[in-house]
Parts: sequence; structure tokens; C-alpha cells
Amino acid sequence: MAMAALRREGRRLLLSPTVPNPSPAAAAARSSVISSPETTPLGVRSISTQVVRNRMKSVKNIQKITKAMKMVAASKLRAVQTRTENSRGLWEPFTALLGDAPTVDVKKNVIVAITSDKGLCGGINSTSVKVSRALHKLTSGPEKESKYVILGEKGKVQLVRDSRKSIEMTVTELQKNPINYTQIAVLADDILKNVEYDALRVIFNKFHSVISFKPTMVTILSPEVAEKESEAGGKIGDLDSYEIEGGETKSEILQNLAEFQFSCVLYNGALENACSELGARMSAMDSSSRNAGDMLDRLTLTYNRTRQASITTELIEIISGASALEG
Repeated sequence: MAMAALRREGRRLLLSPTVPNPSPAAAAARSSVISSPETTPLGVRSISTQVVRNRMKSVKNIQKITKAMKMVAASKLRAVQTRTENSRGLWEPFTALLGDAPTVDVKKNVIVAITSDKGLCGGINSTSVKVSRALHKLTSGPEKESKYVILGEKGKVQLVRDSRKSIEMTVTELQKNPINYTQIAVLADDILKNVEYDALRVIFNKFHSVISFKPTMVTILSPEVAEKESEAGGKIGDLDSYEIEGGETKSEILQNLAEFQFSCVLYNGALENACSELGARMSAMDSSSRNAGDMLDRLTLTYNRTRQASITTELIEIISGASALEG
């Protein structure tokens, strides 16, 4: 109480024009306090310190969240990565048997874009959407038709802005439960029943490492187009080098193989994209945690400087008041 009263008395004497002949020390202190451009009232400095303290608290909370999200993504990544590597052996034999013809020119193209339902995972969704839009432009024309089948909420949100009329089908919450082949096979069958196509072009992000993924496209031709290409002399795959035995015709075999190929490619694409999503989320959350640490260091320095300036101002006021009382 005595210190506060002394501080108030010193401030009153400094600001009063009737103080007679103050000492040189008091006059110098008064001049430095009044003329300094950095000096602000005591209340303003206290509010500034409180604001910085609250900001530091919020940054610490954000840093805790980003670190927790990184740990969750890392724990899920290993299991998904093992299943992804195993699933690659499902559709690769079909590529050798039926071929992969990305440059084939057909009238009805269906672009199956696989994206994620959640964000905070870098640019994997933007990459898939960019590739899908570029492919849509290439496969569209006066006598051609190009449609979208979108898997994932993030791809739907981006593509619906400028391609609402071209969207044939959307599927969300695909990764709500762990991805399994039965779930994907039902989805693939639903797509084949509701969409007319000459070529299915599946776009997904192929996982390479935690910090690396590659946009990939796999083309699946309809049985009719594949048979026409084979009859026209185009070598689609190694199927023509095998002899067909039994009562099934080549068209029926192509129909069955195309359906199974699509479900296998879709299964692998969903796993590859999920693995890339988790890796990208790990990298993004790690960068966010480091940025939060850097911001916290800067805020701590700002807080210490503000607090020290407030203490220095109070000391100057006390000394000035005491000098004025002595004079």
C-alpha cells in the first residue's frame, strides 16, 4: 500500500505544473519518461502482457494437438502400409494380362477420383483433383462424354464448384471403418451397375514414403472396347497368347476379368491413398508442431521484453517521485 501511494504521489508531482524547482535528477527522469515514444500508460502495458500470455497458452494447446495427431497418424500408418504392399499383387497381374492403355481414345470416359474425407494432410487431395480436372479436359469433346465418380468428401467439395453437372456419383466416409476387399467389391459393383463407360480411369496417390507420394492413373477398358482393340490388331495385353478352354466365350471372360480387375484396382487405390494421407498428415503435423515451437519462442521473448519494460517504467516512476519529494 505504501509503495502504491508513493507511486501515485510521484506521478502526481511529475504531471503537476506547480512543482517548484525540481532537482536536476528529477527533471531528467521526468523528461525521459514524458518524451520517450515507447512509454505507454501502466494499464496498457498490463493488458499487452496479458494478451501475450493468452496467446502463448493457445499456441501451447495447438502444439499439443498437432503432436497428438502426428502420433495417431504414425500408429495407423504401419498397419495400412503392410496391407497396401500386399494389395499391389492383386491388380498387377491384370495389367500384364489385360494391359493398361491410358492413351486409348473412347467416347465415354469415367474418371474415378479417390480422395480423403478429412483434411490436414498436405496437398494430396489438391493433387488428385488437379490431375482429374486435366484428364477431364483431355477426354472431353463434341463427340465425347466424360463423367466423374468421386470417392471422398474433399474431392467432392473441390470438384462440385466447377463440374457439378459432370459428377455422376459420389461416395463419402469410405475410410470410416478399416478398408477391406468386401466393402470395395460391393462399391465397385455398384459403380459398374450405375455408370455407363468405355474406359474407367482410376486416379489415386501411390504411396512411396512418408514424405513422398505419386499421382497414379490406371485405365480399365470395357469388355467391348477391349475386344475391338484386340480385333483391330492392337495388343492390349497377354490374353491373346492364351487358349480359351471350356464353354465360355472371349466376351464373357473379358467381362468377368474386367469386373474383377476394377475391384482389385479400386481396393489397391483406396489403400494407397489412405497410406499417402497418413504419411502426409504426419509430415504436416510435424511441421505444424515445429512452427508452433518457433512461434512460442518468439512470444516468450516478446512477453519478457514487455514485462521488463513495465518493470523499468515503474522503477523510473518510483525514483522520480522520491526525488521530487526530497526536493
